Amino acid sequence: MPLPSAFTAALQSGFPADFASTEPSELATYGKDWTKVFTPAPSLLVRPRTTAEVARFMRLAFEHGVAVVPSGGRTGLAGGAVAERGEVVLSLERMRTMEPVDTLAMTVRVQAGAVTEVVHEHCAKQGLFWPVDFASKGSSQVGGNIATNAGGVRVIRYGLTRNWVLGLEVVTPTGEVLELNGALEKNNTGVDLRQLFIGSEGILGVITAATLKLTRLPEKVDVFLFSVASLQAVLTLFEEARKGPFTVMAYEFFTDKCSRRLEAHRKIRPPFERPSSHSVLLEVEAAKTGALDDWLGSLFERGLVTDGTLAADSEQARFLWSLREGISESLSATGLPHKNDISLPISGLKTFCDELEALLAKDYAGWELCLFGHIGDGNLHVNIMKPDAMDQAAFLARTHACDADVFTLVKKHQGSISAEHGIGLLKKDFLGYSRTSTEIALMRSVKLALDPKGLLNPGKVL
Repeated sequence: MPLPSAFTAALQSGFPADFASTEPSELATYGKDWTKVFTPAPSLLVRPRTTAEVARFMRLAFEHGVAVVPSGGRTGLAGGAVAERGEVVLSLERMRTMEPVDTLAMTVRVQAGAVTEVVHEHCAKQGLFWPVDFASKGSSQVGGNIATNAGGVRVIRYGLTRNWVLGLEVVTPTGEVLELNGALEKNNTGVDLRQLFIGSEGILGVITAATLKLTRLPEKVDVFLFSVASLQAVLTLFEEARKGPFTVMAYEFFTDKCSRRLEAHRKIRPPFERPSSHSVLLEVEAAKTGALDDWLGSLFERGLVTDGTLAADSEQARFLWSLREGISESLSATGLPHKNDISLPISGLKTFCDELEALLAKDYAGWELCLFGHIGDGNLHVNIMKPDAMDQAAFLARTHACDADVFTLVKKHQGSISAEHGIGLLKKDFLGYSRTSTEIALMRSVKLALDPKGLLNPGKVL
């Protein structure tokens, strides 16, 4: 459906000449995320530079009934930033200003388009850190991180993104600008609307800036890679790590199937003489040297690990991390993965994985299961690879039935169908597996109150 002529005329007369684009290559790029399932079909791309421009544009879109999809770094895996029905994509990428770090308050205010890794570098000059960190930090943007309440590799140490956002600037679907909480640590004045927008996947408002809470850079950090014999051994080692003479920063695992895909794509593999079914990457802070040696020795004495290595310097640490962070890219490069991002109570992970493998063997024979994730916070990345001989369309069609089976298991084990990538388009049919009908009705009420015409990120989540 073409955009209203009065809307396009107002865009041309009331905004800078480079504000809007209909260039086909740009529409194809900005109309999608990393999901690779949906075909992008946006009608227009707009790239504001200021909150005032966002507000004016949203008022115009609301007046003319034009649907809008907010867009950040587009690194999500749930279709949350996809424009497939002629919507206008509103990219925040030009809004990248970062104010000076407030070293007394340990905060920094940044615009939503600031890239996560650049924020890290900006704060590190003052010895401070915004502890939201993941493999896509080089392209993900702060606004998207907040809109999805992003997780990542250090949730076990620092918690989710919402813990590190003091204030938000948000433009509502009707074009009003909200300044929520500023830089206050304490503000006990009724409902915290800031938390309403964090994790709402852009269906309630457009985040344009945020005041981020910072912490000190970690002290001496050590990175280990261990080889273990089973998922139960992964969990046993995690229990031991929590009692170790250090602070656990990250606890990640991946299976041998992931390692083989990584080796096929990047030509690298874990540095062990003998292959094992599971590998564990452990990052710790402030390890006590003598006590650490004793702790490591006891792991081998008790047979809890079959092999292990400690990064001798930062270069080796980056290599060990690459074995974990390169998995997602390698799965996509060596086949067609159907991805699910789920979370479970940590104590139920072993039973769930046993039942998942039994389910696939019984009803989906020949489908390769590649598991990796953030064991420390119960987050599993479930990747099912398309069999080479199977038609892609047939595989994608059948994965919908498989999802229903997998999410039935997730519900049985009191988990969540989405740990950190959200619901978007991909999982909205299954939201009822993790949320009650009453909760969903309340979400719809909030959506209606803030977006009465249903124009902001339509069709996502609900």
